[in-house]
Amino acid sequence: MKSILSKIALPFIFLIVCGCKSDTKPETVTSSENTVYHAKGFSIYNYDGYSIVTVKNPWPKATKTYTYILKEKDGIIPDSLKQNLIIPIPIQTIVVTSTTHIPSLEMLNEENSLIGFPHCDYISSEKVRARIDAGKVKELGNNQDLNTEVIIDLQPNVIIGYGIDNKNPTLDNLQKSGLKVMLNGDWNEETALGKAEWVKFFGALYGKQKQAEALFTKIEKDYQKTLKIARLSKTTPTILAGDMFEDRWYLPKGTSWGSLLMKQANGNYLWAETTGTGSLSLSFETVFEKAKTADIWITSGQFLSLKEMTDMNPHYAKFDAYANKNVYTFTRKKGKTGGILYYELAPNRPDLVLKDLVKILHPELLNGYEPFFFEKLK
Repeated sequence: MKSILSKIALPFIFLIVCGCKSDTKPETVTSSENTVYHAKGFSIYNYDGYSIVTVKNPWPKATKTYTYILKEKDGIIPDSLKQNLIIPIPIQTIVVTSTTHIPSLEMLNEENSLIGFPHCDYISSEKVRARIDAGKVKELGNNQDLNTEVIIDLQPNVIIGYGIDNKNPTLDNLQKSGLKVMLNGDWNEETALGKAEWVKFFGALYGKQKQAEALFTKIEKDYQKTLKIARLSKTTPTILAGDMFEDRWYLPKGTSWGSLLMKQANGNYLWAETTGTGSLSLSFETVFEKAKTADIWITSGQFLSLKEMTDMNPHYAKFDAYANKNVYTFTRKKGKTGGILYYELAPNRPDLVLKDLVKILHPELLNGYEPFFFEKLK
C-alpha cells in the first residue's frame, strides 16, 4: 500500500441504538444481523431504507468507533442516529486515498466514479490509468498533505481516508468544509480474508451489497479450496523473507497477514513465533545464523535479478536459497508509471497470493498453475 507502499492504510464496529418518540408514532430500530464475518475493523447492519456502517481500529490501538449512516433515496433516518455522518447512496463520485481501495471499485465496476487520488503514479490498474491519462482522475498530492482546494472543487460524494494515528488535520479540514469523509481500516486487518472482505464496505456505498457479497464469497471459496490442497503436502519448507535496507534486515513479524499466509500454505516461516503485524528490524548476522539453510527466500522486491542482489550485498550468496536459485519476488508486475500491482491488489485477492505460495512451496500440488504475483529471480 502506499500510504500504500508503506501501507501503511483505516474505520469500525459497535453501536447501541435506542428508540425515541416522534410526534406521530414511536420510532423504532429493529435489530439486523451484521453482514461482515472475517473483518474485525468494520460492520454493516441493514435496515429499511438505510444501513449503519461502523468502523473500528482504523489504525493500531485506536480507541474510537466511527459510525456512518448510508441513506437510500426514500429512507427515513431515526432521530437517534442523526448525530452521525449521513451519506446518500448510491454514491456517484468518490475520492480514495490508498491503492488498496482501487480493486474494490474495479471489481464492482465503479472505477468510473473515481475522480481524485493522491500520487496517481502509484496506481497500477489499467482501467484507472486510462482515466488518469484522460484527465478524469485529479492528482491530489501526498496522502498526509492532500490538496484540499482541488478536493473542495471536485465536491466528491464521499472521501475514503485512512490514518496511521489519530492525527490527520487534512481530513479534519475537509470535514469542516462540509465534505463527507469515511475512514477505512483495511490495512490494519490481521487476516487475509479480513482484508479482502472490505469490498463489502465499498459495495454498501454503491448500493451493491449483494454483488460485493458474491465477489467476496468467490474469493473465500477459492481461498478455502487452496487451503485444503496445501494440507496435502508432505513437506514444510523453511522460508526466509525480506532483505537488507541500509544496515538493517527488514522482514515481517509473525502475526502479520503475510506470515499467516505462508503458514497456511504449509510453509515454515522462520520468524513465525514473533508477534505483531509490522516489520522486524534485525542485523545481517542474526538473520544469517537462523536462515542460512532456508529452502525458500521471498525478497522485499527491491531486486529484479540474482545478480542485482549480490551487486548490492555479496554476502547474500552465502544463503542456500540463493545458491539453489530459490529466490522469489512479487514486484515484477507494475503499472506503466511504476506502481507495483502486488501492493494494490494482493490484499483484495488473498486467494491468488495463497495459491502462488502453495505453488512455490509445493509445486507438485498445482501442476499447470503459473503464479500470478510471484516470480523466481534469475
